[in-house]
Amino acid sequence: MTPERRADRSESFGEALLGMVLDRAHELPPHLIGPLVADVVERLGGRRPQLLLQDYGQLNLVPLPGEGLTEGEPQMIDGSEAGRCFLDAAPVEESDGDGVRLHLPLLDGGDQVGVMAVTLDSVDDHDRRLLGRISGLVADLLVTKHGYSDLFFTVRRDEPMSVAAEIQWSLLPPLAMIMPRVAVAGILEPAYDVAGDSFDYALNGDILHVVMIDAMGHGLDAATMATVAIGAYRHARRFGIGLAEIYDFMDRAVAEQFGPEHFVTAQMMQLDTTTGQVQWVNAGHPPPILVRNHRVTDRLIAPTTLPVGLGGAEPRISELRLERGDRVVCFSDGLVEEHGTGGEEFGEEQLIDCVNRLEKTGRGIRSVARSLSNTLKRARGGRTTDDATLLMVEWRG
Repeated sequence: MTPERRADRSESFGEALLGMVLDRAHELPPHLIGPLVADVVERLGGRRPQLLLQDYGQLNLVPLPGEGLTEGEPQMIDGSEAGRCFLDAAPVEESDGDGVRLHLPLLDGGDQVGVMAVTLDSVDDHDRRLLGRISGLVADLLVTKHGYSDLFFTVRRDEPMSVAAEIQWSLLPPLAMIMPRVAVAGILEPAYDVAGDSFDYALNGDILHVVMIDAMGHGLDAATMATVAIGAYRHARRFGIGLAEIYDFMDRAVAEQFGPEHFVTAQMMQLDTTTGQVQWVNAGHPPPILVRNHRVTDRLIAPTTLPVGLGGAEPRISELRLERGDRVVCFSDGLVEEHGTGGEEFGEEQLIDCVNRLEKTGRGIRSVARSLSNTLKRARGGRTTDDATLLMVEWRG
């Protein structure tokens, strides 16, 4: 009989490097991620490794400290090679005097954790493939280990954060999710003092569930109310009930906890990612806007019910069939009710103008959401006296 042929199980150089990361990852303390990356880079013949993390304000990429990692000043996202890698979620190479400097996106489920940078004498496709896989592993490590340490939270802060903002950031899902059929990207301002605004999403099978809320008031009171509202939303959503029932559950939770004088505006959506059919309920929130072919084509004005907590009537569910590439932009009133430098209210028309200008760039949803938030903040003269939240959903078909 012919001996059974077996696959080659010998370990290649690349497999050995990836295996080293995997073998050590399970019990690796968070503060040793940097030294592990430095070790891997050295074995590749690289030097000056950096792990650059996005700050909470989404303005800078901040070097993670660690033995073997290169220190340095934060790099601005706008105008740097590392920032270009971050915004486009794609590798960027540049001549570095003594070699080639590679910047690789640290991606986890489409959420951009930051950038890994390393210098090599020269770069070929084998280097690009191996470093791309290593950066993917490092991104996963950073995401899974962050819950065990304050290290990454501390690195990403460039100014003091209020207690209310601490609560809100701990409540949020990742700011972005990029999947084959659907993408989501959100941003909160002021990043270090946000209180009553929040959002949540979940992709359960083919259905994307989304909510945006704005709890009345400011500070800890608003943050506490937002926490109850989001908690009630998640609890109801996980029962698999419809939008009207979810609204009723949230309404009763807020009313029972805070009484009749408190409320939370809310926008809830469910998107079938196979068909593009979206349903939504508006509970006192500004209507979303629809972007089609890179231009705002409609304001999704629909019947509303009272904000959560005020005992509104059963909400009417609105429906729309999206086209491939459509984006739905949800926002809180703080984004448009702020007064600009001339004293006039910013308004939805200016918001729409900004969206149209940015959509012409053709950039990805995460980059557009960030740029839109920064553009609107500049147009308001840098002021954000109320929470200003933005959430974009793209049906990719």
